[in-house]
Amino acid sequence: MCFVVTKSFLLTCCLPIFLMGMRYYFSRKVILHYLDCALHTDMSDIEQYYMKPPGSCFWVAVLDGNVVGIVAARGNEEDNTVELRRMSVDSNYRGKGIAKALGRKVLEFAVLNNYSSVVLGTTAVKMAAHKLYESLGFKHVGVVEHYALPGMTRSLLERMFFQVRYHRYRLQLREE
Repeated sequence: MCFVVTKSFLLTCCLPIFLMGMRYYFSRKVILHYLDCALHTDMSDIEQYYMKPPGSCFWVAVLDGNVVGIVAARGNEEDNTVELRRMSVDSNYRGKGIAKALGRKVLEFAVLNNYSSVVLGTTAVKMAAHKLYESLGFKHVGVVEHYALPGMTRSLLERMFFQVRYHRYRLQLREE
């Protein structure tokens, strides 16, 4: 279509490269802003966000003296849920059951603290992450299209080249 409109073979060949470059630029920009936000909020003071509040906790997986994974739990007394947050495993150690062990730790924590359910939200695009949550017993309860990550400006170009789906999961531990 580009060739039909412009009659330029060069422009037709360069357009996909330009579009991929814009996608890369905005994806990188959004992700770096999101990481900056995380590093200046809860991840800048793990003790304040996850260790001091009642019903919250933070775990670190260590293997051979190296931190290979993390996960946090943040309780919500209003609806008696605990949110699984910040689950991450070093890419060199994925597929070894570390994420599953961290997820189970949060579930144990929820049961010990008498929460009725565990919830989580993820923007993960890899199916392995979704399969992990389902293998732990979580049920997919919805998707928010065009989700805005912290740090996103929601500019027209950002929306054109970077869109996020936010998947919500819930594991009911007991009825209220």
